[in-house]
Amino acid sequence: MLRVIDTETCGLQGGIVEIASVDIVDGQITNPMSHLVRPDRPISPQAMAIHRITEEMVADKPWIEEIVPLYMGSPWYVAHNASFDRRVLPEMQGEWICTMKLARRLWPGIKYSNMGLYKSRKLSVTTPPGLHHHRALYDCYITAALLLDIINTSGWTPEEMATITGRPALLSTFTFGKYRGKPVSEVAENDPGYLRWLFNNLERMSPELRLTLKHYLGEYPALYLRLARQRPLRQANQKRKLQRHAFIAFEASGFTAVAGIHIGTEQQQVIVRF
Repeated sequence: MLRVIDTETCGLQGGIVEIASVDIVDGQITNPMSHLVRPDRPISPQAMAIHRITEEMVADKPWIEEIVPLYMGSPWYVAHNASFDRRVLPEMQGEWICTMKLARRLWPGIKYSNMGLYKSRKLSVTTPPGLHHHRALYDCYITAALLLDIINTSGWTPEEMATITGRPALLSTFTFGKYRGKPVSEVAENDPGYLRWLFNNLERMSPELRLTLKHYLGEYPALYLRLARQRPLRQANQKRKLQRHAFIAFEASGFTAVAGIHIGTEQQQVIVRF
């Protein structure tokens, strides 16, 4: 049994206002549960605008500690962006599977929200009447449909999916800073110095961000060599591109005194002087 779980909260820092789950047994979505929860903090206006759960709706509801035992007992818990639900929930005593990480592995480059994936994969599931996107039970059905699609496409077992979930994954877009919402690959191409600055100056970063920065900073030497083998490099823009990536490649490798780079167009040589 795989238990798909979802929470709605007071904001990004937590404070659960709703919890829901469905089970996947033999490829079927079963056993829906949902509860409103009295939160331990006020609901932010931004969160309320998304899930439409008001303070009045949860004022007399049980605390999450009273409700969460009903959701325990599964060896596998599944969520979209599971690190968030896992962080705001009490300890669940099971392995976690993240459909967002699995989708990134299977389908690089597409939108990774559960609804975005649901639409791009052209999935279909019957959702509970009277609910909408960003209500916990509704989103459980969407994530369950996505999980079934992932299993059918990949053939992964729960153990394999939990292993993939436990590994850091490359970030596709920045979620902060001056390039918020921009693809990381695009920023790496146009402003690689920003990636280097982040890597050298952020005191705390997630394993995913660290892996992503190392990936793109470490990619330049390979790109540099690949470009250097192209023949011929007669166009000025190609030469400039090679110069830029060659410089970044050596900077990323730890060299600090690159005096100049010369590109030979006929022999395709790159000469770096220190």
